[in-house]
Amino acid sequence: MNPPECRGVRAPKGIGVNKRISALKWAVVAGAFSVLAGCATGPDANPQDPLEPFNRNVTQFNNTVDDLVLRPVATVYRDVTPDLMRTGVHNFFENVRDFWSFINATLQLRPREATENFMRVNINTLFGLGGIFDVASEMGLERTRLDFGQTLGRWGVPAGPYLVLPIFGPSSVRDAAGFSIETRGDLVQGIGDVSVRNSLITLRAVETRANLLRASTMLEGAALDPYSFTRDVYLRRRESQIEALIDLGIGLQGRDDTESSN
Repeated sequence: MNPPECRGVRAPKGIGVNKRISALKWAVVAGAFSVLAGCATGPDANPQDPLEPFNRNVTQFNNTVDDLVLRPVATVYRDVTPDLMRTGVHNFFENVRDFWSFINATLQLRPREATENFMRVNINTLFGLGGIFDVASEMGLERTRLDFGQTLGRWGVPAGPYLVLPIFGPSSVRDAAGFSIETRGDLVQGIGDVSVRNSLITLRAVETRANLLRASTMLEGAALDPYSFTRDVYLRRRESQIEALIDLGIGLQGRDDTESSN
């Protein structure tokens, strides 16, 4: 028997349930951000980081995972893997990133960078054994790293609050959205063989962490508050990247008001 408010109305099977589930999911997300924003308000709150209590908790979680898993594995990888092999692994994943840089350069209407990255991907894939050898750099083709967060900023999307992502670390609401889109189109995650895909994802995480071992050691020794130091460096770097697009005449005529006020 239909509820009183639904009597006399026959909806296609499953549509009502799907709409309610979707509405419930968005309500939970909105409620979570409302709670986080409310907990972060106060006289000493950083306007760039209204979610600081939440971000610090995520940072603490990330540090625990790093201390127990990522750093030890990355250290062993760095110490036992020959330099030539590590360089090949690094080049392979950089070649995958070059593909996304080509996509983002195209979306940002940057023909030179789009052409260079497109040529890099093709040359390194064909003549560099899938990107293991960086033949394109030896030919003088410059790499320009671009991500979807920059693309959103190029079209005037505000950065939003600083946000620390579990495992992945410093970000912003805008950059997290861009990262989510790139993750869905990631060439590695698109590999059909589950064992190969998971192995490559793990190897990429270890290789990335291994490249940051020295930087993280210096950060721990130099900063009184590594969280604040990391946040400020990240926000300044992202702001300068968007401003560079504006200075080059790439982007909307108006500045990103959120970032230019930071």
